[in-house]
Amino acid sequence: MKIVTYVPADAAPESEGRAGLLHDEMILDLAALGAWAARNGAGSTLSLPETTLALLRLGPAGMDAARAALALAATARPEDLRAEAGLAHALGATRLRSPVPDPPSVRDFYAFEQHVKAARARRNVGMIPEWYEIPVFYFSNASAVYGADESIPYPRLSHELDFELEVAAVIGQAGQDIRADDAPGYIAGYMVMNDWSARDLQRKEMLMNLGPAKGKDFATSLGPWLVTPDELADRRIGAGKEERYDLAITGAINGDELTHANVKDLYFSFPQMIERAAQHVRLRPGDIIGSGTCGTGCILELGTERHRWLQPGDVCEMSIERLGTLRSRIAESPIR
Repeated sequence: MKIVTYVPADAAPESEGRAGLLHDEMILDLAALGAWAARNGAGSTLSLPETTLALLRLGPAGMDAARAALALAATARPEDLRAEAGLAHALGATRLRSPVPDPPSVRDFYAFEQHVKAARARRNVGMIPEWYEIPVFYFSNASAVYGADESIPYPRLSHELDFELEVAAVIGQAGQDIRADDAPGYIAGYMVMNDWSARDLQRKEMLMNLGPAKGKDFATSLGPWLVTPDELADRRIGAGKEERYDLAITGAINGDELTHANVKDLYFSFPQMIERAAQHVRLRPGDIIGSGTCGTGCILELGTERHRWLQPGDVCEMSIERLGTLRSRIAESPIR
């Protein structure tokens, strides 16, 4: 399944998004789909909810109910789905928020070796041997999450705005001290992530060995949809703690393609990241686990001789095979 959070194209910016499932260039409203399926013989004892976070909190039973309702919709005529009030919406008549617009937490790791090596080489420093021992992460701002159809306000105190192309996993059920070999069962799905960075602000923070903070917390883009692992089964490599996916990664600014990588190149797998994240603490449905930047996935690594820092008006297109394209426009700084 491909799970989205959407609003009508003409909705006010503050409008609450609703959960939906992507189907044949339509978005099927999740709650309406559950009610329709119940009336047409594929109902569940679970009512499908209005938000993605509420769906994730139902655990595997909720995902199974959504999958069964979608399977029934696939047997119906598109015109019949469109005739049902509130059920089917043309994709082009909606705007997409982050699939999980209100995550309980956002942890961003540092798991692609090529990016770490290249970025450190830019500063004329070698690799830290300890990097290979444990996957490390920082907490980002769960209240500054944007979707595929939402512009990113330029951070007004920065002059060095950068993109960072990543893949993110979403936790689908609660757990603590999760073993890496068991961790794939805790993943609800994957999506594209852009961890925006104000490099000049970040640079000053890191000199004091604390952070990143203001260099990062103004925006994180996620989307366009959350893809469940069953949709990627034919691209799975390994199992348990070694599970990875063979998915090509590309990134472009204003049509200039800068990034070429692959999700399978992760040094630390998502199960290993989840094991680290869950040590001594409880992970919750909806928690975001970011991979960290892929190789060639940011201007800092590529160098400003390859591309200048981002400016208002720039359009960034971050794409991962099977997961879609996360398209973001940089807007002017908001007036204070």
